[in-house]
Amino acid sequence: MSRTIISSPHAPQAIGTYSQAVKCGSTVYVSGQIPLDPNTGALVTGEMDAHIRRVFENLLAIIKAAGGDFSHVAKLNVFLTDLSHFALVNQIMSEYFTQPYPARAAIQVAALPKGAEVEMDCVVEL
Repeated sequence: MSRTIISSPHAPQAIGTYSQAVKCGSTVYVSGQIPLDPNTGALVTGEMDAHIRRVFENLLAIIKAAGGDFSHVAKLNVFLTDLSHFALVNQIMSEYFTQPYPARAAIQVAALPKGAEVEMDCVVEL
């Protein structure tokens, strides 16, 4: 099976030894995205809703570069440093996704890169 590296200038560039996404066959594995502004490489400022929206926008940019959209997401993983933001994630996710929703996991973690409070990754089936 061939592998294709997916990259978008509209999402933050990888800050480690990974690619933004890898396509294997018709499946795209999108690396974890934190709320980095793709233009500055810095974490966005403001309330938690701005952080969550930036993560969704970063994911969407990569998914679009692969030829898809949020309707192609089969699995979404959400990592939060504080699960009290779970309801806000649900609210904002409903603005980006329509039914049928993807499978999802939401996990509270001790810490995320660069001090982020939220990170998400996903698996896309094109």
